[in-house]
Amino acid sequence: MPAKIRKLIVQVDETRQEMGRAIDPPARKALAMAVIENPFAGRYADTLDELVDIGEELGALLGERCVQALGIAPGRAHSYGKAAIVGEAGELEHAAAILHPKLGAPLRRAVEKGAALVPSAKKRGGLGTAIDVPLGHKDAAFVRSHFDAMEARVADAPRANEIVVAVVVTDSGRPLPRIGGLQVSEIKGEDGLR
Repeated sequence: MPAKIRKLIVQVDETRQEMGRAIDPPARKALAMAVIENPFAGRYADTLDELVDIGEELGALLGERCVQALGIAPGRAHSYGKAAIVGEAGELEHAAAILHPKLGAPLRRAVEKGAALVPSAKKRGGLGTAIDVPLGHKDAAFVRSHFDAMEARVADAPRANEIVVAVVVTDSGRPLPRIGGLQVSEIKGEDGLR
């Protein structure tokens, strides 16, 4: 069964200056969020397959929307992350069912490759609850310049019977990175770590 989406939100955060220094090209993060009906709100179910399938659907939709918002070819994406906020009539396992079993594969297709694990976060909350979507380089988890996050929030969600699902894709790392570690130019992208 496809996701019952009440609302889609897409936004781009573009940093052009940091500490008085120009960032050229700007560092950009795209956030795509879907506010969906939680089919298991208010009841326990042993099997959460419907949410697992919804996660697969949203991995593709939200990943593609992020890449489109950045206006880049999929292979030019640098980092990604995912998160979910479950309304009060749901449980954290509902977020886990969306985020973990199947959301990653279509997100990886949307950004080409994606050898590294997709960082994730989940929580329960009410209207306007914020969550930080953790970020890491899509092909090499040890790239420190790409350890980051982007806040996701929907003013009128999640309602008690809803889930907010968020995906973030970037076209760069943090502005002015300078703490060492593995550089983007050194990525092998074979094991998801280096």
